[in-house]
Amino acid sequence: QVQLVETGGGLEQAGGSLRLSCTASGHAFSAYNVAWFRQAPGKEREFVAGVSRSGEAIHYVDSVKGRFTLSRDNAKNTVVLQMNKLKPEDSAVYYCAAGFGDSTTIRRESFEYNSWGQGTQVTVSS
Repeated sequence: QVQLVETGGGLEQAGGSLRLSCTASGHAFSAYNVAWFRQAPGKEREFVAGVSRSGEAIHYVDSVKGRFTLSRDNAKNTVVLQMNKLKPEDSAVYYCAAGFGDSTTIRRESFEYNSWGQGTQVTVSS
């Protein structure tokens, strides 16, 4: 398994930006597809964005398309979620997750991922 650590959460005003980083250690990072999930109080954990192990495929949930950008750097064992034009409904704990997969299919179910970070809080004020 790979160990994941998220950084970069915080408090931001609506319309602002935050940058979340997920840094991995352990087993070969480039073998894993990586995704960001988020969970708001009282809600289920939801898929936000995912990237295939090579970076060839990137998928977003519809609610963040055009605002969030996901990228990965396998040389640095890092995946970055750039979040722009933040909205109050983006407030949640954001989790980085890694799981095995092919180079083109991004899984959106949390059970498909077997390594998780501890989460980082994102709060967007109106």
